Amino acid sequence: MIDLGIEKMMVIGAVALIVIGPEKLPRVARTVGTLLGKAQRYVADVKAEVNRSIELEELKKMKDTVETAARDVENSIHSGVNELEKTWADAVAPDSAPVLDAPPVFPQYKNPRKNWRIKQGATPGWYKARNGIRTRALSGAARVARYRPKKFN
Repeated sequence: MIDLGIEKMMVIGAVALIVIGPEKLPRVARTVGTLLGKAQRYVADVKAEVNRSIELEELKKMKDTVETAARDVENSIHSGVNELEKTWADAVAPDSAPVLDAPPVFPQYKNPRKNWRIKQGATPGWYKARNGIRTRALSGAARVARYRPKKFN
């Protein structure tokens, strides 16, 4: 780059003062400063764009390597599954006797009881009874009927 020391700057300033004149020198200095600032911003933008394009290329390369690795893993899994299916087909051939005569029996679905949350809670019943916690849920109508004041005759 340009090597500008203090002595060279003083010489440039003295020549500019003589050539341009003291009245126009501040305006010229401001213009030169703004032009240098714009040039620096332009150079910084170009550097940033080049860096972005380099990073984008690196990301594309990384994406390609990851995709090829994923395809390789998928192919190895498919080949393993195919080998397993062949082994299973050889083990259970139609000419051999079946190992299990009856299909497996699964239990029927049983709907949970109405108050299963209260009964299945983690708090033991003796603790609930000692501390007065309700162990049975009441519907709104049952609660009104239970706590309605008695009529006096």
